[in-house]
Amino acid sequence: MLLCRRSDTLTRPEELRTPREPAPSPWEELKDLNLSDPNVTRVDATVCSGTVGHARLLYVLSIFYLFIFLAGIASNALVVWVNLRSDRKCSDVFVLQLAAADLVAVATLPVQVSSMLIGRWPFGAVLCKLTHLVFSVNLFSSILFLTCMSVERYLSVTLPPGGRRELTPRRRMLTRRLVCATVWMLALAAAAPETYFLQTVVSPHHSGSVCRPVFSSREMVVFVQMIFSVLGFLLPLPIIIASYLALPPDPDRGVSRRVVLSYIVVFVLCWLPLHVVLVLDLVALLLPFSCSLEGFLWVALQVTQCVSMMHCVLNPVLYSFLHRSYRYDLMKAFIFRYSSRSGVARLIDNENTENTSETFETFETFETFETFETLETLETESSLAEIRDRI
Repeated sequence: MLLCRRSDTLTRPEELRTPREPAPSPWEELKDLNLSDPNVTRVDATVCSGTVGHARLLYVLSIFYLFIFLAGIASNALVVWVNLRSDRKCSDVFVLQLAAADLVAVATLPVQVSSMLIGRWPFGAVLCKLTHLVFSVNLFSSILFLTCMSVERYLSVTLPPGGRRELTPRRRMLTRRLVCATVWMLALAAAAPETYFLQTVVSPHHSGSVCRPVFSSREMVVFVQMIFSVLGFLLPLPIIIASYLALPPDPDRGVSRRVVLSYIVVFVLCWLPLHVVLVLDLVALLLPFSCSLEGFLWVALQVTQCVSMMHCVLNPVLYSFLHRSYRYDLMKAFIFRYSSRSGVARLIDNENTENTSETFETFETFETFETFETLETLETESSLAEIRDRI
Protein backbone atom coordinates (compact mmCIF):
# COMPACT_ATOMS: atom_id res chain seq x y z
CA MET A 1 0.00 0.00 0.00
CA LEU A 2 1.30 3.44 -0.85
CA LEU A 3 2.26 5.06 2.43
CA CYS A 4 0.29 7.87 3.98
CA ARG A 5 1.66 10.53 6.28
CA ARG A 6 2.35 9.14 9.74
CA SER A 7 0.72 12.23 11.23
CA ASP A 8 -2.46 11.14 9.46
CA THR A 9 -2.67 7.98 11.56
CA LEU A 10 -2.95 9.36 15.11
CA THR A 11 -6.60 9.42 16.12
CA ARG A 12 -6.75 10.22 19.80
CA PRO A 13 -8.31 13.69 20.20
CA GLU A 14 -5.96 14.59 23.05
CA GLU A 15 -3.01 14.18 20.71
CA LEU A 16 -4.38 16.51 18.04
CA ARG A 17 -2.64 19.84 18.06
CA THR A 18 -4.80 22.88 17.52
CA PRO A 19 -3.16 24.88 14.75
CA ARG A 20 -1.57 28.14 15.70
CA GLU A 21 -2.58 31.43 14.12
CA PRO A 22 -1.85 30.93 10.43
CA ALA A 23 0.73 33.03 8.73
CA PRO A 24 -0.31 35.43 6.00
CA SER A 25 0.03 34.53 2.34
CA PRO A 26 0.66 32.13 0.69
CA TRP A 27 -1.40 30.03 3.14
CA GLU A 28 -5.11 30.37 3.48
CA GLU A 29 -6.81 30.55 6.83
CA LEU A 30 -6.96 27.19 8.60
CA LYS A 31 -10.51 25.88 8.92
CA ASP A 32 -11.26 24.05 12.13
CA LEU A 33 -13.32 20.89 11.85
CA ASN A 34 -14.92 18.65 14.44
CA LEU A 35 -12.08 17.36 16.63
CA SER A 36 -14.40 15.17 18.70
CA ASP A 37 -14.54 12.63 15.89
CA PRO A 38 -11.93 9.94 16.74
CA ASN A 39 -11.25 9.40 13.05
CA VAL A 40 -10.24 13.01 12.42
CA THR A 41 -6.52 13.65 12.62
CA ARG A 42 -4.62 16.87 13.09
CA VAL A 43 -4.02 17.06 9.34
CA ASP A 44 -7.67 16.29 8.53
CA ALA A 45 -8.69 18.95 11.02
CA THR A 46 -7.04 21.68 8.99
CA VAL A 47 -7.07 22.65 5.37
CA CYS A 48 -4.04 24.41 3.95
CA SER A 49 -3.92 25.98 0.53
CA GLY A 50 -2.17 24.17 -2.27
CA THR A 51 -4.59 21.26 -2.64
CA VAL A 52 -4.97 22.13 -6.33
CA GLY A 53 -1.20 21.87 -6.76
CA HIS A 54 -1.28 18.55 -4.93
CA ALA A 55 -3.87 17.27 -7.40
CA ARG A 56 -1.65 18.25 -10.32
CA LEU A 57 1.28 16.46 -8.74
CA LEU A 58 -0.80 13.30 -8.30
CA TYR A 59 -1.81 13.34 -11.96
CA VAL A 60 1.83 13.70 -13.02
CA LEU A 61 2.90 10.88 -10.69
CA SER A 62 0.10 8.68 -12.02
CA ILE A 63 1.79 8.81 -15.45
CA PHE A 64 5.01 7.55 -13.91
CA TYR A 65 3.10 4.87 -12.03
CA LEU A 66 1.52 3.79 -15.31
CA PHE A 67 4.99 3.40 -16.83
CA ILE A 68 6.19 1.46 -13.77
CA PHE A 69 3.15 -0.80 -13.98
CA LEU A 70 3.50 -1.59 -17.69
CA ALA A 71 7.29 -1.95 -17.69
CA GLY A 72 7.29 -3.88 -14.40
CA ILE A 73 4.63 -6.33 -15.55
CA ALA A 74 6.31 -6.96 -18.91
CA SER A 75 9.92 -7.28 -17.68
CA ASN A 76 9.24 -9.33 -14.55
CA ALA A 77 6.77 -11.63 -16.31
CA LEU A 78 9.42 -12.24 -18.98
CA VAL A 79 12.02 -13.07 -16.32
CA VAL A 80 9.64 -15.50 -14.61
CA TRP A 81 8.73 -17.17 -17.91
CA VAL A 82 12.35 -17.58 -19.03
CA ASN A 83 13.48 -18.93 -15.66
CA LEU A 84 10.66 -21.47 -15.59
CA ARG A 85 11.71 -22.71 -19.03
CA SER A 86 15.44 -22.64 -18.32
CA ASP A 87 17.44 -25.78 -17.63
CA ARG A 88 19.42 -23.87 -14.97
CA LYS A 89 16.54 -23.25 -12.55
CA CYS A 90 18.69 -24.58 -9.74
CA SER A 91 20.97 -21.51 -9.89
CA ASP A 92 18.20 -18.96 -10.56
CA VAL A 93 15.92 -19.58 -7.60
CA PHE A 94 16.50 -16.17 -6.03
CA VAL A 95 16.16 -14.38 -9.37
CA LEU A 96 12.87 -16.15 -9.98
CA GLN A 97 11.57 -15.28 -6.51
CA LEU A 98 12.69 -11.64 -6.91
CA ALA A 99 10.91 -11.30 -10.24
CA ALA A 100 7.75 -12.89 -8.84
CA ALA A 101 7.75 -10.52 -5.86
CA ASP A 102 8.24 -7.44 -8.06
CA LEU A 103 5.57 -8.70 -10.47
CA VAL A 104 2.93 -9.04 -7.75
CA ALA A 105 3.92 -5.70 -6.17
CA VAL A 106 3.42 -3.72 -9.40
CA ALA A 107 0.20 -5.64 -10.10
CA THR A 108 -1.41 -3.88 -7.11
CA LEU A 109 -0.54 -0.38 -8.39
CA PRO A 110 -3.72 0.24 -10.44
CA VAL A 111 -5.92 -0.21 -7.36
CA GLN A 112 -3.75 2.02 -5.19
CA VAL A 113 -3.17 4.75 -7.77
CA SER A 114 -6.87 4.97 -8.65
CA SER A 115 -7.64 5.46 -4.97
CA MET A 116 -4.91 8.11 -4.74
CA LEU A 117 -6.33 10.05 -7.68
CA ILE A 118 -9.96 10.10 -6.53
CA GLY A 119 -8.94 10.83 -2.93
CA ARG A 120 -10.92 8.02 -1.33
CA TRP A 121 -11.04 4.24 -1.04
CA PRO A 122 -14.08 2.82 -2.87
CA PHE A 123 -13.12 -0.87 -2.68
CA GLY A 124 -14.23 -1.77 0.85
CA ALA A 125 -12.52 -2.77 4.09
CA VAL A 126 -11.48 -6.26 2.96
CA LEU A 127 -9.56 -5.06 -0.08
CA CYS A 128 -8.08 -2.30 2.06
CA LYS A 129 -6.26 -4.85 4.19
CA LEU A 130 -5.69 -7.42 1.45
CA THR A 131 -4.14 -4.98 -1.04
CA HIS A 132 -1.82 -3.56 1.58
CA LEU A 133 -0.79 -7.02 2.77
CA VAL A 134 -0.03 -8.32 -0.72
CA PHE A 135 1.89 -5.17 -1.65
CA SER A 136 3.91 -5.00 1.58
CA VAL A 137 4.79 -8.70 1.67
CA ASN A 138 6.14 -8.60 -1.87
CA LEU A 139 7.91 -5.31 -1.22
CA PHE A 140 9.76 -6.70 1.80
CA SER A 141 10.51 -10.01 0.08
CA SER A 142 11.92 -8.23 -2.97
CA ILE A 143 14.41 -6.32 -0.81
CA LEU A 144 15.31 -9.42 1.20
CA PHE A 145 15.88 -11.51 -1.93
CA LEU A 146 18.28 -8.84 -3.20
CA THR A 147 20.15 -9.30 0.08
CA CYS A 148 20.19 -13.09 -0.29
CA MET A 149 21.52 -12.81 -3.84
CA SER A 150 24.40 -10.60 -2.71
CA VAL A 151 25.36 -13.03 0.06
CA GLU A 152 25.11 -16.05 -2.24
CA ARG A 153 27.28 -14.37 -4.87
CA TYR A 154 29.91 -13.58 -2.25
CA LEU A 155 29.91 -17.15 -0.93
CA SER A 156 30.08 -18.64 -4.41
CA VAL A 157 33.28 -16.69 -5.11
CA THR A 158 35.03 -16.88 -1.75
CA LEU A 159 34.05 -20.36 -0.60
CA PRO A 160 36.94 -22.85 -0.96
CA PRO A 161 36.53 -25.47 -3.72
CA GLY A 162 36.42 -28.22 -1.10
CA GLY A 163 33.49 -26.57 0.63
CA ARG A 164 31.61 -26.21 -2.65
CA ARG A 165 32.08 -29.89 -3.45
CA GLU A 166 30.50 -30.90 -0.15
CA LEU A 167 27.26 -29.21 -1.22
CA THR A 168 25.56 -31.49 -3.68
CA PRO A 169 23.08 -29.96 -6.17
CA ARG A 170 20.20 -31.46 -4.22
CA ARG A 171 21.45 -29.96 -0.95
CA ARG A 172 21.98 -26.58 -2.59
CA MET A 173 18.44 -26.61 -3.92
CA LEU A 174 17.07 -27.60 -0.52
CA THR A 175 19.05 -24.80 1.16
CA ARG A 176 17.80 -22.21 -1.33
CA ARG A 177 14.21 -23.32 -0.88
CA LEU A 178 14.56 -23.10 2.88
CA VAL A 179 15.98 -19.58 2.56
CA CYS A 180 13.13 -18.59 0.24
CA ALA A 181 10.53 -19.88 2.68
CA THR A 182 12.22 -17.98 5.52
CA VAL A 183 12.24 -14.77 3.48
CA TRP A 184 8.53 -15.02 2.67
CA MET A 185 7.66 -15.72 6.31
CA LEU A 186 9.79 -12.81 7.49
CA ALA A 187 8.16 -10.51 4.93
CA LEU A 188 4.71 -11.61 6.09
CA ALA A 189 5.64 -10.93 9.72
CA ALA A 190 6.98 -7.47 8.81
CA ALA A 191 3.83 -6.53 6.89
CA ALA A 192 1.37 -7.87 9.46
CA PRO A 193 1.50 -5.06 12.11
CA GLU A 194 0.50 -2.18 9.84
CA THR A 195 -2.05 -4.36 8.06
CA TYR A 196 -3.65 -5.12 11.42
CA PHE A 197 -4.22 -1.40 12.11
CA LEU A 198 -5.62 -0.62 8.66
CA GLN A 199 -9.17 0.70 8.60
CA THR A 200 -11.51 2.46 6.23
CA VAL A 201 -12.30 5.76 7.94
CA VAL A 202 -14.53 8.59 6.83
CA SER A 203 -12.66 11.47 5.24
CA PRO A 204 -13.90 14.98 6.14
CA HIS A 205 -12.68 16.32 2.79
CA HIS A 206 -14.20 13.75 0.42
CA SER A 207 -17.54 11.99 0.05
CA GLY A 208 -16.28 8.59 1.07
CA SER A 209 -13.76 6.68 3.15
CA VAL A 210 -10.00 6.41 3.04
CA CYS A 211 -7.87 3.34 3.72
CA ARG A 212 -5.10 3.95 6.23
CA PRO A 213 -3.71 2.58 9.50
CA VAL A 214 -5.27 3.93 12.66
CA PHE A 215 -2.80 3.90 15.56
CA SER A 216 -3.61 4.70 19.15
CA SER A 217 -0.26 6.21 20.14
CA ARG A 218 2.93 7.68 18.80
CA GLU A 219 4.85 4.72 20.21
CA MET A 220 2.99 2.35 17.90
CA VAL A 221 3.65 4.65 14.93
CA VAL A 222 7.38 4.61 15.72
CA PHE A 223 7.36 0.83 16.18
CA VAL A 224 5.75 0.14 12.79
CA GLN A 225 8.02 2.67 11.11
CA MET A 226 11.11 1.09 12.64
CA ILE A 227 10.09 -2.33 11.27
CA PHE A 228 9.78 -0.86 7.80
CA SER A 229 13.08 1.03 7.98
CA VAL A 230 15.13 -1.76 9.58
CA LEU A 231 13.98 -4.65 7.37
CA GLY A 232 13.50 -2.51 4.28
CA PHE A 233 16.75 -0.53 4.32
CA LEU A 234 18.98 -0.36 7.41
CA LEU A 235 19.61 -4.13 7.56
CA PRO A 236 19.84 -5.00 3.83
CA LEU A 237 21.99 -2.01 2.82
CA PRO A 238 25.18 -2.85 4.78
CA ILE A 239 24.88 -6.54 3.88
CA ILE A 240 24.55 -5.76 0.16
CA ILE A 241 27.42 -3.26 0.23
CA ALA A 242 29.72 -5.54 2.25
CA SER A 243 28.95 -8.62 0.12
CA TYR A 244 29.60 -6.96 -3.22
CA LEU A 245 32.57 -4.81 -2.21
CA ALA A 246 34.23 -7.80 -0.51
CA LEU A 247 34.36 -9.74 -3.77
CA PRO A 248 38.00 -10.29 -4.78
CA PRO A 249 39.16 -7.91 -7.53
CA ASP A 250 39.46 -9.38 -11.01
CA PRO A 251 41.10 -7.14 -13.64
CA ASP A 252 39.76 -9.35 -16.41
CA ARG A 253 36.18 -8.69 -15.32
CA GLY A 254 35.96 -4.90 -15.28
CA VAL A 255 32.41 -4.96 -16.63
CA SER A 256 31.30 -7.22 -13.81
CA ARG A 257 32.79 -4.80 -11.30
CA ARG A 258 30.81 -1.93 -12.81
CA VAL A 259 27.65 -4.04 -12.72
CA VAL A 260 28.29 -4.84 -9.06
CA LEU A 261 28.64 -1.14 -8.26
CA SER A 262 25.41 -0.48 -10.14
CA TYR A 263 23.60 -2.91 -7.81
CA ILE A 264 24.58 -0.78 -4.82
CA VAL A 265 23.95 2.59 -6.47
CA VAL A 266 20.48 1.65 -7.72
CA PHE A 267 19.44 0.26 -4.33
CA VAL A 268 20.59 3.41 -2.53
CA LEU A 269 19.01 5.81 -5.03
CA CYS A 270 15.66 3.99 -4.95
CA TRP A 271 15.29 3.59 -1.19
CA LEU A 272 17.39 6.18 0.64
CA PRO A 273 15.21 9.23 -0.26
CA LEU A 274 12.03 7.50 0.94
CA HIS A 275 13.49 6.49 4.30
CA VAL A 276 14.94 9.96 4.87
CA VAL A 277 11.49 11.47 4.31
CA LEU A 278 9.87 8.91 6.63
CA VAL A 279 12.32 9.81 9.39
CA LEU A 280 11.55 13.51 8.88
CA ASP A 281 7.87 12.65 9.03
CA LEU A 282 8.32 11.04 12.44
CA VAL A 283 10.31 14.05 13.66
CA ALA A 284 7.51 16.34 12.46
CA LEU A 285 5.17 14.73 15.01
CA LEU A 286 7.20 16.43 17.75
CA LEU A 287 7.10 19.89 16.14
CA PRO A 288 4.35 22.53 16.13
CA PHE A 289 1.94 22.23 13.26
CA SER A 290 2.99 24.12 10.16
CA CYS A 291 1.29 24.18 6.78
CA SER A 292 4.59 24.68 4.99
CA LEU A 293 6.17 21.67 6.74
CA GLU A 294 3.11 19.49 6.16
CA GLY A 295 2.99 20.47 2.51
CA PHE A 296 6.68 19.76 1.99
CA LEU A 297 6.52 16.34 3.66
CA TRP A 298 3.39 15.38 1.73
CA VAL A 299 4.98 16.21 -1.62
CA ALA A 300 8.29 14.59 -0.65
CA LEU A 301 6.56 11.39 0.42
CA GLN A 302 4.59 11.11 -2.81
CA VAL A 303 7.65 11.70 -5.00
CA THR A 304 10.01 9.39 -3.08
CA GLN A 305 7.45 6.58 -3.05
CA CYS A 306 7.22 6.79 -6.83
CA VAL A 307 11.03 6.73 -7.08
CA SER A 308 11.25 3.70 -4.79
CA MET A 309 8.87 1.74 -7.00
CA MET A 310 11.34 2.08 -9.87
CA HIS A 311 13.25 -0.81 -8.34
CA CYS A 312 10.57 -3.15 -9.71
CA VAL A 313 11.59 -2.06 -13.22
CA LEU A 314 15.36 -1.85 -12.65
CA ASN A 315 15.76 -5.21 -10.90
CA PRO A 316 15.01 -7.30 -14.02
CA VAL A 317 17.48 -5.21 -16.01
CA LEU A 318 20.31 -5.44 -13.48
CA TYR A 319 19.88 -9.03 -12.35
CA SER A 320 18.68 -10.66 -15.57
CA PHE A 321 18.96 -8.73 -18.84
CA LEU A 322 22.61 -7.73 -18.27
CA HIS A 323 23.69 -11.35 -17.83
CA ARG A 324 24.77 -13.36 -20.87
CA SER A 325 23.27 -16.59 -19.58
CA TYR A 326 19.83 -14.99 -19.23
CA ARG A 327 20.00 -13.43 -22.71
CA TYR A 328 20.97 -16.83 -24.05
CA ASP A 329 18.05 -18.51 -22.28
CA LEU A 330 15.69 -15.77 -23.50
CA MET A 331 16.78 -16.11 -27.11
CA LYS A 332 16.70 -19.89 -26.92
CA ALA A 333 13.21 -19.85 -25.41
CA PHE A 334 11.83 -17.71 -28.23
CA ILE A 335 13.76 -19.56 -30.93
CA PHE A 336 12.60 -22.98 -29.77
CA ARG A 337 9.08 -21.67 -29.21
CA TYR A 338 8.63 -20.22 -32.70
CA SER A 339 11.31 -21.95 -34.82
CA SER A 340 11.38 -25.46 -33.43
CA ARG A 341 10.96 -27.05 -36.88
CA SER A 342 13.91 -25.27 -38.45
CA GLY A 343 17.60 -25.83 -38.03
CA VAL A 344 18.12 -22.21 -36.94
CA ALA A 345 17.35 -23.06 -33.34
CA ARG A 346 19.98 -25.75 -33.12
CA LEU A 347 22.49 -23.58 -34.96
CA ILE A 348 22.06 -20.62 -32.56
CA ASP A 349 21.99 -22.96 -29.59
CA ASN A 350 25.38 -24.42 -30.56
CA GLU A 351 26.86 -21.01 -31.38
CA ASN A 352 25.83 -19.45 -28.08
CA THR A 353 26.96 -22.47 -26.16
CA GLU A 354 30.44 -22.07 -27.62
CA ASN A 355 30.55 -18.36 -26.72
CA THR A 356 29.13 -18.91 -23.25
CA SER A 357 31.57 -21.45 -21.85
CA GLU A 358 35.12 -22.44 -22.75
CA THR A 359 34.46 -25.79 -21.17
CA PHE A 360 31.60 -26.48 -23.52
CA GLU A 361 33.75 -25.30 -26.41
CA THR A 362 36.53 -27.72 -25.50
CA PHE A 363 34.04 -30.53 -25.06
CA GLU A 364 32.40 -29.83 -28.40
CA THR A 365 35.80 -29.68 -30.13
CA PHE A 366 36.84 -32.95 -28.55
CA GLU A 367 33.51 -34.50 -29.48
CA THR A 368 33.85 -33.28 -33.06
CA PHE A 369 37.37 -34.69 -33.39
CA GLU A 370 36.24 -37.95 -31.87
CA THR A 371 33.35 -38.12 -34.33
CA PHE A 372 35.63 -37.47 -37.30
CA GLU A 373 38.08 -40.09 -36.04
CA THR A 374 35.27 -42.61 -35.65
CA LEU A 375 33.98 -41.86 -39.15
CA GLU A 376 37.47 -42.27 -40.62
CA THR A 377 37.89 -45.59 -38.81
CA LEU A 378 34.52 -46.85 -40.07
CA GLU A 379 35.33 -45.70 -43.57
CA THR A 380 38.70 -47.49 -43.50
CA GLU A 381 37.16 -50.70 -42.22
CA SER A 382 34.49 -50.51 -44.88
CA SER A 383 37.10 -50.07 -47.59
CA LEU A 384 39.10 -53.04 -46.30
CA ALA A 385 36.00 -55.21 -46.24
CA GLU A 386 35.18 -54.18 -49.81
CA ILE A 387 38.74 -55.09 -50.96
CA ARG A 388 38.44 -58.52 -49.27
CA ASP A 389 35.17 -59.17 -51.06
CA ARG A 390 36.75 -58.34 -54.40
CA ILE A 391 39.71 -60.67 -53.76
